[in-house]
Amino acid sequence: MSRLTPPLGPRDHTQGSPNASVTLVEYGDFECPHCGAAYPIVKAIQQTMGSKLLFAYRHFPLSRIHPHAEHAAEMAEAAGEQGKFWPMHDLLFENQDALGDDQLIVYAETSGIDPEWAAEALVDERFQSRVREDFTSGVRSGVNGTPTFFINGLRYDGGADTLLDALMEATIDAPLKSGG
Repeated sequence: MSRLTPPLGPRDHTQGSPNASVTLVEYGDFECPHCGAAYPIVKAIQQTMGSKLLFAYRHFPLSRIHPHAEHAAEMAEAAGEQGKFWPMHDLLFENQDALGDDQLIVYAETSGIDPEWAAEALVDERFQSRVREDFTSGVRSGVNGTPTFFINGLRYDGGADTLLDALMEATIDAPLKSGG
């Protein structure tokens, strides 16, 4: 049985054309080594596919095994409120081995975010509910590990190394399914 993910909404963080023929949704964890390995692959896929791809990132912090994942996701949301989600997303994946609260505050400052505001946001758990909304939508969609990808709403069960092939196939199939 193939699993579906909820359609993209205004709260989703996306990169690419809203009119793209293929949508890729990743449920990820900033501390997950598998997500870290998938990160440069997804970046390369975005470069390769260009305007044919709309990419969305949703939080799925596996807090029991990745103790910094929840706060990293919250910091990404804090950055998102300042219009800097994607630079923070990239910083977090590029510094996966340094995601303690002190480092998160430094990344906020590096991104042009007031470090005191960022620290308060973590302490106040200001963005915790937003992160948990993503997590809950992932659970409902059958996500049980990270990274988990969905191509045009359908769960993709292959590895990140074969993701480009699956996406290219989806671009070929998209016009057929829409009657084009």
